Amino acid sequence: MSTPYIPSQAILELGDRFYDPVRPADFPKAILRYRNQAAAASVGLAGLSDEALRMHFHAFKPLPGGLPECLALRYHGHQFQQYNDRLGDGRGFLCAQLIDQRGRLLDLGTKGSGKTPWSRGGDGRLTLKGAMREALATEMLESLGVNTSKTFCFFETGEALERNDEPSPTRAAVLTRLGHSHVRFGSFQRQVALGDREATQTLVDYCRRHFYPKAHDAAELLQGIVTKTARLCASWMAAGFVHGVLNTDNMNINGESFDYGPYRFLPTYDPEFTAAYFDQSGLYAYGRQPEAVIWNLEHLATCFLYVHEDRDSLIEAMKMFVPTFNDAAGEFIRARLGLVERSAHEVVDTATEDDLLLSVFNFLGASQVGFEQFFFDWYGGRESRERAMRSAEAAKYAGAEFEKLMTVLSDWPATPETLARLSDPYFERAKPCSMLIDEIEAIWEPIARVDDWSKFEAKIEDVRAMGRLYGRR
Repeated sequence: MSTPYIPSQAILELGDRFYDPVRPADFPKAILRYRNQAAAASVGLAGLSDEALRMHFHAFKPLPGGLPECLALRYHGHQFQQYNDRLGDGRGFLCAQLIDQRGRLLDLGTKGSGKTPWSRGGDGRLTLKGAMREALATEMLESLGVNTSKTFCFFETGEALERNDEPSPTRAAVLTRLGHSHVRFGSFQRQVALGDREATQTLVDYCRRHFYPKAHDAAELLQGIVTKTARLCASWMAAGFVHGVLNTDNMNINGESFDYGPYRFLPTYDPEFTAAYFDQSGLYAYGRQPEAVIWNLEHLATCFLYVHEDRDSLIEAMKMFVPTFNDAAGEFIRARLGLVERSAHEVVDTATEDDLLLSVFNFLGASQVGFEQFFFDWYGGRESRERAMRSAEAAKYAGAEFEKLMTVLSDWPATPETLARLSDPYFERAKPCSMLIDEIEAIWEPIARVDDWSKFEAKIEDVRAMGRLYGRR
């Protein structure tokens, strides 16, 4: 049965302290470069023609029954741990809200849609390369099991942009993403900084009502956010993903990854690997992501203290991060290897998920085998040993840390689904589907040079096929 289109205007419950009505830019061209039919189907919009897509997500005419005008959301945030009170949607806005097939309230938000009151002197635009990179990031993360926003569509707009960090002039685009709320940690920070207790409580109530209906107060809301965010962070680590800019305005209250600027996927395991060239201190390095996320959550908890007097209950909520992260990290690594889940009584005198996690990362660090290659070679655990020893990286499958890993893997059988998947032609390849920076640059090069999108389209299909094989799509 197809999903019905159900519009919402829930954001209007917050009132105009939280947003500014804005007009989208008038772009000279509308060339559709990408549309996500699966994402559209989840909110009843799969039947939109290309022209209807252009009307609603390039010219940004309101969807039937939806928000009557576009809204630039207001927020503050810590950027590289320095507070900035001049933030807000500077090149994007909320253009629609809908109810998805799971009954969740979702937002359609833009990037590159023009200037707003929060543009801070910027042009409000997005490069075409930036749109392409975000689509690749969201597709890859979804196929790796990470809770991520979806790139809904993007259009090339026919404008030439000047940028300091890439060859210019460069082509422009406008992108729409589908996400489970755009309420950011910084949305709360702004109201607290303004001393508006009533607005802070209003935002808490909005989040409880629409996203955490079982939460009775701010402490239970915080516990839900901490738990979801810990799982998100653990999934990044298992995917070898480095967000790059883990500011409080780049984290939302539903534990959903979004806003992909200078991200990277690890070539090999390296805790000090950074994604952003301007992150010279390594604040948001791969291995420091849990630390950064906890820091951000602590500042969110401070906001909740403004409207919730029981400090101890907020502290208890924050204590959920470490055990949730540890459990989720083991769960995600086990899932990446296609191994069975076991109950506590089944792991007596055998390796636990903690043992598995430790042995995997110790081996990845010692061997410097390709991060994605390792999970490809050893999908199925001990059942894939013969296949792994035919890998181009087979010479690295040796040494003390490898033997420790093999000892642990001997205690972990593959799931029946994994065993069935191993017969798929995908596992006859020499290399897995991956998303390293050199690959992204190789996809962009023919687009920039001769407007050839074939590599982009082929990569999207390869990523989706991988996700379907792993049961994540």
